[in-house]
Amino acid sequence: MKKSVLTRYRVMAYVTGVLLVLLTLGVIAKYGLHVDGADKFTTVIGIAHGWLYVVYLVFAFDLGSKAKWPVGKQLWVLLAGTVPTAAFFVERKVTHELESKVTDGTPAVAKV
Repeated sequence: MKKSVLTRYRVMAYVTGVLLVLLTLGVIAKYGLHVDGADKFTTVIGIAHGWLYVVYLVFAFDLGSKAKWPVGKQLWVLLAGTVPTAAFFVERKVTHELESKVTDGTPAVAKV
């Protein structure tokens, strides 16, 4: 598996995780604390998270199919973008697991 497959998953896991934490804080500010302006913030972050979560799903599914994960593990990774902070923990675990299977994508040169 190429390193770029893991890298793009990792980037989207962090982006999705950060946006979901911001969205959670925005919802708390909007409904719990009744902060002015939290409505627009929550709308913008919610839309951004929604669209970028779709990109995360595509990259996570691609990673899982190339890593040949069972369906249960694949679902676990896909759903990590819906639970605040879960994407960070799942990303670390997946990265540690797959680092030994990752290649940099350059062909090996035979020594003569």
